[in-house]
Amino acid sequence: MATTLAKDSPQAPVKHAAPRSKGVTRRPNWVAGAVSWLWLAIVIVPIYWIVITSFKAQSDYYAENPFMPPSEPTLANYQLVIESDFIRYFINSVVVTVGAVVPAVVVSFMAAYAIVRNGRGRFLRGTNSLILMGLAIPHQATIIPIYLIIIKLGLYDTPMAMILPSIAFAIPLSVLILVNFIRDVPKELFESMRLDGASELGTLWHLAVPLTRPAVVTVTIYNALSIWNGFLLPLILTQSPEQRTLPLALWTFQGQYSVNVPAVLASVVLTTVPILALYVVGRRQLLAGLTAGFSK
Repeated sequence: MATTLAKDSPQAPVKHAAPRSKGVTRRPNWVAGAVSWLWLAIVIVPIYWIVITSFKAQSDYYAENPFMPPSEPTLANYQLVIESDFIRYFINSVVVTVGAVVPAVVVSFMAAYAIVRNGRGRFLRGTNSLILMGLAIPHQATIIPIYLIIIKLGLYDTPMAMILPSIAFAIPLSVLILVNFIRDVPKELFESMRLDGASELGTLWHLAVPLTRPAVVTVTIYNALSIWNGFLLPLILTQSPEQRTLPLALWTFQGQYSVNVPAVLASVVLTTVPILALYVVGRRQLLAGLTAGFSK
């Protein structure tokens, strides 16, 4: 009887001991670490030399060790640069950069939105292919036609002579990046906005723009950096000193003060500061936009 009860009674579940996880020892990658420190030194050392030299007097530059901080720092080099119409060149660069980046980003975003939402039509597909063809054409190959067109339009030696080509050069890559980001927005969100009665412009502004903000910031900073550092267009399409931008003014300043190395490096520092400030302000959105494609 006891044997029968023992057989009919439910058996207690058997607990299996979980295998102990063995500690994984990670070997440090000394080669990658050494290469990283070497690359950091290659990048940091020239920047360090430029900054400390810009605070040296011209007489101390040849007398002291070039990699030692200045014994008597001075701001005379920066004062010399600012007194050499630096403010005018700075304003010209700001006008050209803002005047080209804002229309380029707005037009590129609207074009990317139209391609994603209504990209099945032949017209938009052909337009997308035509825009992307701009990536295969180097800017240097178009400088002569651009020069002739600017002359015909009567825009030579004006800010618009630099703004209009910069907009055209910025659109292809901007459209390519924004199209990929807008495609990642779920279609259900667009459909829900449409059912709620939102217009296409309202959907673009209230849905597409907030969800693709990292891409917009990335495109804005990249285009601003390219246009701010642009040298070929100001060199070919301007003539008077009043229309020079900072890169072109830096080139002429270097030719004028080629012996005064600290003053030349002070102008380099002042030219770089606005771009560094723009990066500091939008670095989080920029990194999010650059790394978003790797996390999918």
